Amino acid sequence: MTTESPALELRRVNKWFGPVHANKDISLSVNRGTIHGIIGENGAGKSTLMSIVYGFYQADEGEILINGQTCHIDNPQASIEAGIGMVHQHFMLVDTFTVLENIILGVEGGARLGEGLAKARLELARLEKEYSLEVDVDALVGDLPVGLRQRVEILKALYRGAEILILDEPTGVLTPQEADHLFRILNTLRDQGKTVILITHKLREIMAITDNVSVMRRGEMVAHVGTNETSREHLAELMVGRSVLLQVEKSEAQPGNALMNVVGINFIDADGVKRLKDINLEIKAGEILGIAGVSGNGQSELLEILGGTVTPTSGSILYKGEDITKSDKFNARDLRKIGLGHVPEDRHRAGLVLPFTAHENTILGYHDAAEYNRGTTLDKAAMIETCESHIEKFDIRPPNPNLKASGFSGGNQQKLVLAREMEQNPDVLLVGQPTRGVDIGAIEFIHKQLIQMRDAGKAILMVSVEIEEVMSLSDRIAVMFDGFIVGELDAKDATETKLGLMMAGIQDDADPSSAKNKEVAE
Repeated sequence: MTTESPALELRRVNKWFGPVHANKDISLSVNRGTIHGIIGENGAGKSTLMSIVYGFYQADEGEILINGQTCHIDNPQASIEAGIGMVHQHFMLVDTFTVLENIILGVEGGARLGEGLAKARLELARLEKEYSLEVDVDALVGDLPVGLRQRVEILKALYRGAEILILDEPTGVLTPQEADHLFRILNTLRDQGKTVILITHKLREIMAITDNVSVMRRGEMVAHVGTNETSREHLAELMVGRSVLLQVEKSEAQPGNALMNVVGINFIDADGVKRLKDINLEIKAGEILGIAGVSGNGQSELLEILGGTVTPTSGSILYKGEDITKSDKFNARDLRKIGLGHVPEDRHRAGLVLPFTAHENTILGYHDAAEYNRGTTLDKAAMIETCESHIEKFDIRPPNPNLKASGFSGGNQQKLVLAREMEQNPDVLLVGQPTRGVDIGAIEFIHKQLIQMRDAGKAILMVSVEIEEVMSLSDRIAVMFDGFIVGELDAKDATETKLGLMMAGIQDDADPSSAKNKEVAE
């Protein structure tokens, strides 16, 4: 009796980037016809490993076997020819092309494009039916919602003959309902004999969808377990190397007065698109107001306006009762001076200056404070002292205040920004994606810090695409869809199903007086 070879096997794979040993003697076996999860903290090496499998990088040492045969993969085309497809976190699609054109791009089938398109149309009809991947092949990709774009990526991989499908953080931009539909598709793929590798940081998803899971920590593979033989808590401990509290512990909120009121805010961008539509919110002392929604529904514009970096088209923002919208204080610098902290969603574009050192980034926005100035120059010693304090409290690695921000991992860059804003002790804190790219152990710490600020009477508005984070941290939740606040509810009354429907613009018990429902009625 012969034993079936694994669909994918890695043997003692090593990868260095200069002095950094990103993958250390990695061995992995993925059985055919299974869904295999790979988890690990930020910087654990899982994305590097899958980039080696897909041909973006080449291993410095080690061996890759496909169906028991050694396979030399030195570019993505070689990976595709070996039967491997990859759906990236950021989709590789051309918005101005149709679904059909995107799928055949690079494999047109010869000089006669019409003939190739006709053959592709027939094959896609078969794939759509077989794997429940229905999508209009003549639609422009740019007009499709994000869940359908992801289906296009999967179809593109299957059309190229993928037997092994790698998905990198596939639910980051999906509603819970869209994620559930994706899981049904993945189950169908598995049942049809395909092999799926799922890279994710969401332990709930690992437990819900995978057959086996491998855990990486600091470049090493530390465990391979059957999913039905483990738990979220056990996996978290394997990832971090210590016990981790997954549930946010907090007392009942004691909300006070509204420190910031948003009244009828509208915003039309430079392209004439109305991004925000009659937004009304109260941000109260002693409370965390969570904003839920799929990325791209106006949350980013709302944060930028509240933080003073963008001016609304109409409406008012009251800060401690004063209308600041049309005053000369309505800019990011002056809002900081009166007690507003802002952790932007995009740390690279708006939170850090990457060529600056950690200690220089520590005082950005607060650099004109007396403590950092001596005559006409900045006090470097004071800057370093503050930075060292932040490094110690927020466990920023490496603990080097003179390292450029670009030299830190994404999670540690995020902690640099969080430390800068939270340690200023603002009265109102705006937080965009507080734990994006942050290790699971650090997530626990950040959540505790936010709860401590709430309990100290601070007003916090948090935007997050992580629905679990919104539900566990928030005291009230407002949901955004297509630029509207489609509803608001007490966090105790929130469920994933209810929030997911609202995030998709569906709300059976919606307030008929809301702006969104008025528009629908009209």
